[in-house]
Amino acid sequence: MSSNSQEKIKAESCGWQAALNLNFVATTDKTVLVKRDHFGPLSVQRPFYPEGGVCHVYILHPPGGIVGGDHLTICAKTAAHSHALITTPAAGKFYRSSGVQATQIVEISVAEHATVEWLPQETIIYEGAQLKSLVKVDLAPDARFIGWEILSLGRPASAEGFEYGAADLNWQICCQNQPLFLERLRLDAQAFAARWGLQGCSACGTLFATPASAESLVAIQNLIGDTKGRGVTRIDELLICRALDGRSDLLRGFFEQVWAIVRPDTVQRKACAPRIWAT
Repeated sequence: MSSNSQEKIKAESCGWQAALNLNFVATTDKTVLVKRDHFGPLSVQRPFYPEGGVCHVYILHPPGGIVGGDHLTICAKTAAHSHALITTPAAGKFYRSSGVQATQIVEISVAEHATVEWLPQETIIYEGAQLKSLVKVDLAPDARFIGWEILSLGRPASAEGFEYGAADLNWQICCQNQPLFLERLRLDAQAFAARWGLQGCSACGTLFATPASAESLVAIQNLIGDTKGRGVTRIDELLICRALDGRSDLLRGFFEQVWAIVRPDTVQRKACAPRIWAT
């Protein structure tokens, strides 16, 4: 066995254990990041304020990718009337595994009259990756939330599909412990290729926004028109938009358009893209 193979097996058997805890509080003129405890290779850059009082934060994962055996936990809490937009400086990556599962858990708690926008850049899931992901959002009454998950399976530019590997993806959105949306999605080679699944599309994603009005639903329906691989619905005040595409950059561009439509409705602010998205 080569030394590189031995090092990979050792890394997967141990894995990085990392955690990041963020707390946001509203002051008289802006939202302040008052707590940013971290353990292992997770951290944040200093907050940015490109639109006044909204706190833009970029989560950093210095290793650049997640391998089998890694376990990452990110917790974000916002106090009343605060507003945090959380993103990442680059695409996340789940690398090929020898069989050991990688885990990522994101827990977001939004207080009354507070807002969280969870808008990470796309996640690339390499062929052969084994992962489990959970995003858990706990909303207080009158809380506001916009979030998305953009996935790229395989690497089409390198002629890599997704003929083996598995991604177990979970979303839980609750208000005062009452479920608003629960979903468990398993993506493997069969789901990647099947007509009832991704139909061979390498990119898929979901966007959530609450509260969202019927007017936002109609505006997004008009944006979609007859375009294939796009859909939107509204369950009470929770808007859910889904998309499939052959390219993750096109899917993300679509979601940015949806975000620009729904943001003024949900958080009463025009879209202000984080500067890192343009680099």
